[in-house]
Amino acid sequence: MGRIITALDETRPVSQISFVSATEIIKELPRLSEADRRAIREVLLEIANANPDVALCNQAALEGAMMLDRMEDEDARRKSR
Repeated sequence: MGRIITALDETRPVSQISFVSATEIIKELPRLSEADRRAIREVLLEIANANPDVALCNQAALEGAMMLDRMEDEDARRKSR
């Protein structure tokens, strides 16, 4: 019997893996613990960042947010004088 490693690093016999639709997965998310939802987010981000276009977009968004933070800091310093 084959074995696979799931995203949460648990090994299970392939015969015990059930396949569910995206709708079923989404429906179950609110019932998961915060730790489980965080683990799922991390895996989804890893998958998304494997796409160069998504990684580039994320980098651009991060740089834009950092620039905005710097501008807000400079504005706050000017107003405090």
